[in-house]
Amino acid sequence: MELDINNIDQEALLAAGVMAAIFFVIKVLYANTFSATLKLIAPENRFMKPGEAFLVLIPLFNMYWNFELAKRMSDSLTNEFYDRKIAEEEYPGRSTGITVAILYIVTMFPLSLSILMGINLVYLFYFFAYWVKMNKFRELLKDHNMFLEEQKKQEN
Repeated sequence: MELDINNIDQEALLAAGVMAAIFFVIKVLYANTFSATLKLIAPENRFMKPGEAFLVLIPLFNMYWNFELAKRMSDSLTNEFYDRKIAEEEYPGRSTGITVAILYIVTMFPLSLSILMGINLVYLFYFFAYWVKMNKFRELLKDHNMFLEEQKKQEN
């Protein structure tokens, strides 16, 4: 089956545009979770600035940046958890983040439609699992901040 760009109907173009917009909004929310998590990490423990999480939105560059995001977020969280004496996995989220980065690149390969659909399903599973994991760490840091504030109030 050959794709003829000149014979694409308006409904298909509209559907593709809507899907692209939805995917972009999801990626913005995804990047915002990482940025919000980084804001809760002490500046001396960060391996990247909170705004750098949004570099994942840049096409092509994001193939590289997904790997950096996984590594730098993991290192930042490791430092922060160590300083706060929070027991958490070593290199939090790194393996899931690296898996997301690898699967993202693999989804760009010209493979058969059935194989690509399978890889995309696995990618989406890991993408959302990574996002949920980072949000869990963000919530953990927020809760720890509230705990520290309550402790200070009780001391005074």
